[in-house]
Amino acid sequence: MRTINRRAGFFGAFIFIALSLAIFSAASKAMRQDPQQPKQRPRIVGGQTNPPQPSPSPAEEIDEGDVVRVETQLVSVPAVVTDRNGRPLAGLRAENFTILEDGKPQQITNFATTETPFEIALLLDTSGSTREELGLIRDAANAFINALRPGDRVAIVAFNNTPRNGSPLATVDVATPLADDRQALRRAIASLGTSNGTPFYDALGRIVDQVFHEPPRTELRGRRAIVALTDGVDSSSNSGYNDARAKLARSGVASYFIQVSTEDYVEDRLLKDCQDDGRLTLSAKQLERFRQLFVPQADKEEYQDFCRMGQFERMDISRQLYNLARTEMNEMARASGGRNFAAATLNEARGAFAQVANEIGTQYSLGYYPANKARDGSFRQIKVETRGLKDAAVRARDGYFAPKQ
Repeated sequence: MRTINRRAGFFGAFIFIALSLAIFSAASKAMRQDPQQPKQRPRIVGGQTNPPQPSPSPAEEIDEGDVVRVETQLVSVPAVVTDRNGRPLAGLRAENFTILEDGKPQQITNFATTETPFEIALLLDTSGSTREELGLIRDAANAFINALRPGDRVAIVAFNNTPRNGSPLATVDVATPLADDRQALRRAIASLGTSNGTPFYDALGRIVDQVFHEPPRTELRGRRAIVALTDGVDSSSNSGYNDARAKLARSGVASYFIQVSTEDYVEDRLLKDCQDDGRLTLSAKQLERFRQLFVPQADKEEYQDFCRMGQFERMDISRQLYNLARTEMNEMARASGGRNFAAATLNEARGAFAQVANEIGTQYSLGYYPANKARDGSFRQIKVETRGLKDAAVRARDGYFAPKQ
């Protein structure tokens, strides 16, 4: 009997413990499923508390320690819309536009009207080919500043000489950062100097890297532009055209070029004797660039000494470099949604500046997050179309480079 009673006691204790464990387990499960209870304690990283993260679904299971990042890139697209007579159309809304990337429709998430301010880098070519007309350059630049709207910010960029190893070296001079102080801008224009060379490509890269280094404010996305008064013939840059174009393409900055004609002036002085104080010479960098592009099979030594070249050879090189510069500026303007203006004289440049100021004031800015999330560095083609508008033409950025991993 004692054995039976002892066994019964052990059995009762076992039942009690099992029931207790079952009740405790059920209560714990209920607490985990209670919507009023926190699902996950916040994690503290580097002294900051991160909000709870949702648990991954089975198909998206993540090992502990994995880093999950969602990175998106807003693509800004400046666009100008004109009627059949070339007059800008104002008062449009986001629903009047369609954006296609590589032929696939994209959702427009950002839209700025023509009334939104602009940020402009004004590049003034003050190299040897324009030195004698520096006063006209200043007048044209001031007229452009006067034509802008209140709230537009401008940076002044030019060329200057910096002594190096006993000789003047043409360098890029950012005279003022982006500012809307008109008096400060006029003072910077009044103090412009000149240079013995044209580091044009370096200037374009410097504008992207320095003037537009900081991301734009939300309302200014897609509302940045370079406006350059230049003949476009680079003579002394350390970088090349492909470098400058790639930087501009990645920045999304619209490019406007006012091509001032200096070809006759330069040719006249290129044909002078090398002992003449009024002569101009093609730099070693220009000659080597010409050789690589047009006669890569030629011996380098044939393009090292400008003074040993004949007059017709000098003139031919000069003309081909000018034609190349016009082609390059056309390409950069078209790709960015900007424009190229030809000015036979600096007096005509004032009229071109007025057209640029007017166009900037009628530009729309569209933005979207690409449906294609691949970070493969590929070029994506952009096409902007209008909806509900008859005989309207659109000029916009033609594409961008996707980021790389």
